[in-house]
Amino acid sequence: MPDLADIAATFGHLLHEAGVPVTPERSARFAQVIALAEPTTVVDLAALGRTTLVSGRDQIEIFDRVFSQVFRGFLDMAEFRGDSNVDPPPSSLPGDTAPGDPGRTGETHTRPRGASGLPGDDEQGSPEEEESESVLAAVSVEERLGEKDFADCSDDELRLINALIARLAFLPPLRLARRRRRHNAGTRLDVRATLRASHRTSGDPVTRVYRRNTRRPRRVVLIADVSGSMEPYARIYLHLMRGAVRALGSEAFVFATRLTRLTRQLGDTHPDVAYRNAALAAPDWSGGTRIGVALKTFIDQHGRRGMARGAVVVIVSDGWEVDDPRIISRSMEQLARLAFHIIWVNPRKAATGYAPLVGGMAAAMPYVDTFVSGHSLGALEAVMAAIRDSANDGRRRSTPGSIRLPELTPLLAAADAP
Repeated sequence: MPDLADIAATFGHLLHEAGVPVTPERSARFAQVIALAEPTTVVDLAALGRTTLVSGRDQIEIFDRVFSQVFRGFLDMAEFRGDSNVDPPPSSLPGDTAPGDPGRTGETHTRPRGASGLPGDDEQGSPEEEESESVLAAVSVEERLGEKDFADCSDDELRLINALIARLAFLPPLRLARRRRRHNAGTRLDVRATLRASHRTSGDPVTRVYRRNTRRPRRVVLIADVSGSMEPYARIYLHLMRGAVRALGSEAFVFATRLTRLTRQLGDTHPDVAYRNAALAAPDWSGGTRIGVALKTFIDQHGRRGMARGAVVVIVSDGWEVDDPRIISRSMEQLARLAFHIIWVNPRKAATGYAPLVGGMAAAMPYVDTFVSGHSLGALEAVMAAIRDSANDGRRRSTPGSIRLPELTPLLAAADAP
């Protein structure tokens, strides 16, 4: 059984680090309220947290973001009440399978039914033994599958990888907000507040009030290639996109021969329903590849209307294009003018001796800020680190069309040669 006091104290510390002035007294009050109210859902727990830990309207957004990262479906309120025999509700879609479906009919958004889905799990036995076996199995899977290419994984291994992806912590890139907030460690003097405080000391500004810049999450847009050549990786990234949609409020798109927006479908609470609706919404799954047309559609229908402005855009594709690569070049140039940072994930990059000489990939490379492989579980961490650290890398300083990766200049020149 988890220690309620430790959880409340740790959560309060994380909120304090994020900018919410949570004191130890408030954390203790939060634990007391949970013990008295006995919330039955995570929604009720969030309401209690806002009541006891938040002191201003401007802190609600930060609270919700930290709360979703800490309690994203891994908290069972029955454990706090001491009722370890209560089973979660069964799946509303028993037997349904969809792209990326873990294949367990009893899995919900809170916790899996019975076993954890990892090797060696058994629904029989004590809770302590089950928890220990699950932890050891998870560590074993991470070590064994950490660098294994998704294309070489069996169906059982892919289901285990999907379960591990659901446990990843999604941290958004941050940007400076336009408004400043009062803070004791601020660097800019708040003249008005200082003058108001000086009225209490006969006009002498004894107490000086300072402000500092605040940070807000930057929008993240994910565009994944689900054509036939990306089939071994498409389902994995569908799980990753669902986690980003729910944790970061990201926008999700897929394309093969045309672009399809899946933000609403992947935002569904129940994973079975989310993946089934996503499969129905994208009828061109495993079809041909038209990267340039898909990017142009995104820019015309969504990007220019504000979705791509100042955003971190993540494109998952191997760069194989059936149309003229110049369409990709023009679309990427337009996208580079709108987006803050462009990350291109190409699983083929991990191959020995790989060079971005394919027509579509060579046309896109001059406008890519970060180029990663994302072919394995370990490489997925590099993808998430690139998203998180994109704000630190900053926006491109050169004009669109210039080479962002100097080491690829000879390769691109060779691709353009007759």
